[in-house]
Amino acid sequence: MKNYFIYFALASIIAISCKSGKVSKIEVTKLAESSESWNGSPLPEYLEGKPKVTILKIVIPPKTKLKVHKHPVINAGVLLKGELTVVSEQKDTLYLKAGDPIVELVNTWHYGENEGAKPAEIIVFYAGVEGTPITVIKEEN
Repeated sequence: MKNYFIYFALASIIAISCKSGKVSKIEVTKLAESSESWNGSPLPEYLEGKPKVTILKIVIPPKTKLKVHKHPVINAGVLLKGELTVVSEQKDTLYLKAGDPIVELVNTWHYGENEGAKPAEIIVFYAGVEGTPITVIKEEN
């Protein structure tokens, strides 16, 4: 009886969807494709070892500067909300606004800064290997 109810509910939903005349179309938009970081540096070869993918949602409060850091693994992200400035050790600078993708620097010291009045929210995907950190903070002298 329980299965009959589930099938009936699914059939009803499908029938209602078909009668509404609305046909949804799947859209695919390529936000980034690159073999280089945002500053033009070539991405390194993938590390040897057991793969480990990490996905982080990072929220940076207004008027906040992150510590200088580097990523030993390839990573990329999309800024969902707010604005973010990324500055490399060589003073290369990238300005991101909501919706912008970033192919991050690898093994290069840099920092991000939210100079705006609203939080900056970014999703970042890291393609690493087990035992390798995704971020290393630079020690202050």
